[in-house]
Amino acid sequence: MTTTAPRLGTALARLLILAAALLGTLLAGAAPASAHAALTGSDPKDGAVVATAPKEVNLTFSEQVAMSPDSIRVLDPAGRRADTGEIRDLCSGSIVRYGVGLRAGLPDGTYTVAWQTVSADSHPISGAFTFSIGAPSTTSVALPDRTAGGGLVGALYGIARYVSYAGFAVLVGGGAFVLACWPRGASVRPVQQTVVRGWLALTGATLAMLLLRSPYTGSGELSDAFDLAGLKAVLETKTGAALTSRLLLLGAAALFVAVLFGAYARRTDPKEKKDLSFGLGLGGTVVAAGIAGTWALAEHASTGLQPGIAMPVDIVHLLAVAAWLGGLTVLLVSLYKAPSVERSAVERFSKVAFGAVAVLAATGIYQSWRQVGSWSALTGTRYGQLLLVKIGLMCVLIGIAWISRRWTQRLADTKPTGETGEGEEAGEAGEGGEAEEGEEAEQNGAEAADPERAAQLARQRAAVATARRKRERDADPERAGLRRSVLTEAAVAVVLLAVTTVLTSTEPGRTEEEAARGSAASGPAAVPDRPVDIRLPFDTGGVDGKGVVRLSLDPGRTGANALHLFVERPNGKPLDVPEIKVAFTLEAKNVGPLPVAPDRIQTGHWSASGVQIPMPGEWRIQVTVRTSDIDQTTIEKNVKIG
Repeated sequence: MTTTAPRLGTALARLLILAAALLGTLLAGAAPASAHAALTGSDPKDGAVVATAPKEVNLTFSEQVAMSPDSIRVLDPAGRRADTGEIRDLCSGSIVRYGVGLRAGLPDGTYTVAWQTVSADSHPISGAFTFSIGAPSTTSVALPDRTAGGGLVGALYGIARYVSYAGFAVLVGGGAFVLACWPRGASVRPVQQTVVRGWLALTGATLAMLLLRSPYTGSGELSDAFDLAGLKAVLETKTGAALTSRLLLLGAAALFVAVLFGAYARRTDPKEKKDLSFGLGLGGTVVAAGIAGTWALAEHASTGLQPGIAMPVDIVHLLAVAAWLGGLTVLLVSLYKAPSVERSAVERFSKVAFGAVAVLAATGIYQSWRQVGSWSALTGTRYGQLLLVKIGLMCVLIGIAWISRRWTQRLADTKPTGETGEGEEAGEAGEGGEAEEGEEAEQNGAEAADPERAAQLARQRAAVATARRKRERDADPERAGLRRSVLTEAAVAVVLLAVTTVLTSTEPGRTEEEAARGSAASGPAAVPDRPVDIRLPFDTGGVDGKGVVRLSLDPGRTGANALHLFVERPNGKPLDVPEIKVAFTLEAKNVGPLPVAPDRIQTGHWSASGVQIPMPGEWRIQVTVRTSDIDQTTIEKNVKIG
């Protein structure tokens, strides 16, 4: 029984709707701050109450960041600047620390520290916290709701990132498909249009990212996209240099495309075509690797663990993605728009895709180890969870590719429709050539006499041509099956690319765990006159039952201590809970549990004074959080006190 392939227009429309819906969902679900660096500590710490005003405020990060004069701001209870505005570089070895001096004679009260910077892999990060001098007080400073890299500008920048990846894949993969698999495709107009559109998409997206970069990492206002001073500042950064280099390389890519679809397509001499093919392949590989390098040199691979190995691996990974997914796109267009595509071309692409998948597996394993680092991060962080989704999609894609390969093998055993059609058409032309010439002359005369009749005849010719192409397309059931499997493969590839785009703008699992250990690791050593700070994620299982408890014990030594608890939602906003209780236990000495019932100060903030720690040691702190009448949970952490 012969089956027919789906109509291209309907299928592509569904594909675009699926891609847009998925991309919107992923971008909406992504954390607003696309952070690859993280704040691991501060002095004074968040929520700390110090006896006298410190001389400066220090911030420690998990990796290198780019600081500007306004990256750290300290505001007094009235909202006035309390810092000197002079950023100090306190980095030492692998410790990334920056500070800002405070003005002399600061009065008692609660001060707000707001910071915003750009991590080494180009992603903006921001945050805010408070500390108090003498005693906490009311403050008129509202912590900012908008995080760096969020809002409309963040969404547009994320879309531009997605389009740039897609454009790169189509441009590079499409060119490789023509050169390595289907040289005749260089003269096929739909193939030409697809590759050129890939170039246009990548160029347009790169220009958009260059203009949006200043508001994306700064004000967040779309109107600042055309601020010349901001654009100049962007051009002086590593990311700005990478985007500018990409535009220059795209100029070379335009020359490659012009030669591929011009001189190369017109060559008829086999030797000349082979020589030109070699030159295009060599030059195209260099240009493609250079464009891929603009991502590797400015983003994720350029910082963190083993950057010298990670950057070349990232370039190879991107080229393999382009060879597979970009080639798949051009193959799909060819199967629908040029049904006479040779079987040998499909077979060659099948081998190229198999090699690309092998490269992706090898480079992907290394990248996963580098960015995740542990099994707990694989399942317990957003990056790890997205990576699992990507791995699942890859498995689905490989399965569909295997089905496409089976269709290709079946296709190789059948006589191509194009050959049969050409013979039949030649015979028909020989038998009825004179009649057609007469009809054509008659039609030309009618068209000259009646423009309306001419338009009607043109529509009829177009309909006949469309029907003939459809008959050619649907005549071979093997080709129809191959088209359906390739279309499905392309749809999954669109989803996979969307997940990858979100993954590249998500804080790596290794970084997230290191930041958690730095600020809330089990058993942090308490320093005299410094509070003990820990973070305790919780999930009561009910509605609005997930969040984090930040606990601060000041001064973190034996004797009387002030206890502060801050209950937050996963997005960092305060969470009001009906009840929270704390207990201290020193198991080594059989002391405790010592219960503490803190008082509610304001939404999400609980406090207790005079908490007695009778002796130093490894204390287990248990926090019980109740989010409703029936939903509660107890979380604990061991800390060294005294």
